[in-house]
Amino acid sequence: MAKERVIQFGEGGFLRGFVDYFFHKLNEKGVWEGKIVIVQPIEKGMCEMLMKQNCEYNLYLRGIEDGKTVNERTHIEVISRCVNPYEDFDSYIKLAENPDFRFIISNTTEAGIEYIGTEKKDDKPAKSYPAKLTQLLFHRFELGLPGFILIPCELIDDNADHLKECILKYAELWGLPDEFKAWIENENDFCNSLVDRIVTGYPRDEAEELWKEIGYQDNMLDTAEIFHLWVIGGHHEDELPFNKAGFHVVWTDDVHPYKRRKVRILNGGHTSMVLGAYLYGLKTVGECLKDETVSAFLNKCIFDEIVPTLGNTETDINFGKAVLERFSNPFIKHQLLSIALNSVSKFQVRVLPTILEYKEKFGAYPPALTFSMAALIAFYRTDNANDGEEIMKYMKTASVSDILKKKEYWDADLTEMIPLVERYYALIEEKGMKEAYDTVLKEKEST
Repeated sequence: MAKERVIQFGEGGFLRGFVDYFFHKLNEKGVWEGKIVIVQPIEKGMCEMLMKQNCEYNLYLRGIEDGKTVNERTHIEVISRCVNPYEDFDSYIKLAENPDFRFIISNTTEAGIEYIGTEKKDDKPAKSYPAKLTQLLFHRFELGLPGFILIPCELIDDNADHLKECILKYAELWGLPDEFKAWIENENDFCNSLVDRIVTGYPRDEAEELWKEIGYQDNMLDTAEIFHLWVIGGHHEDELPFNKAGFHVVWTDDVHPYKRRKVRILNGGHTSMVLGAYLYGLKTVGECLKDETVSAFLNKCIFDEIVPTLGNTETDINFGKAVLERFSNPFIKHQLLSIALNSVSKFQVRVLPTILEYKEKFGAYPPALTFSMAALIAFYRTDNANDGEEIMKYMKTASVSDILKKKEYWDADLTEMIPLVERYYALIEEKGMKEAYDTVLKEKEST
């Protein structure tokens, strides 16, 4: 039997549909050999359910790839066991004693990497993920064993740097020796990472049908799109041969450019499209891609405005094409109102930087993305907006001019954009979304 080599904090659908799939395939392709031990990071989890199935489950990857529909089932059997530190703390700490362990993976949600500062070293277990991890790492250090390669998958900026910072704070809080802090810094590699795959999780509506196909009841069934990208800040292909196995894993010194591309094109594409599309009468992303007008608008946003701002490289263009394939995925029913949640803050992070950089680079405002600001304001006039109470009240009643002057919303001075956004907003209100779309699609750029 393969040795246990990976400690994974988290047993949710994302890690099982992303990381565990990769490790399973490394074993299957014969380029790496190892098993994963899952640690349940919070008191209530799914480890017991997973253990009842011998830590095995089925993963369906479904979507469009190179223009063709893909529906692939994999029986995942890379997990050897689960450890619940809330029920068996000793088994958890003993993981530190196994010299074969080399990698620590985690996805404890964006809120999981936090420093609480009230835990004690002798808690069984400490509350936060970084505190639990500090307990494990300190025991490893005391035994004189080598450190780890740590790859957190939480969706926060500089996730590994933040995790290490929390661990060092706990070391300070608990009065651990300076030698331990030096061991953390020098004997462990904390790799920032960016993960990109839509994991749709347990397919509640299809479960019984899929069980018939599999031949038995699988309560840990998982589903995801076929697309994947994992950008890892480090160079460990020699130990984790993901590229050799044919996966789109990027080893790099700097994760930031990849994150910028993903946020601007994928997330920015979503945010710039969904509010106007909802006002136009559509309900899902799939409907948007099938509608000639909205699809043309999205193409204009991505390929005429976002991609040129990023640099218009072949990589940017290909990423944009992949995003359109992902949005067209017939297996994913992505509701526009779900994406529209908290659109003001999303617009500020995902779309506005492109608008301002485009103006700086080309001397004019990008018409489609600027139009999406007018569509955002029009959407917030309806009763379908879902945001902070004060934001919704202000957006519903303030003038277009006052909204654009609200610096705390946009973290920028948007006064210069007021006439253009007012014109687009009036067009939506007076002529309706169809004519507004048609007008914008004909415009090249707007000063």
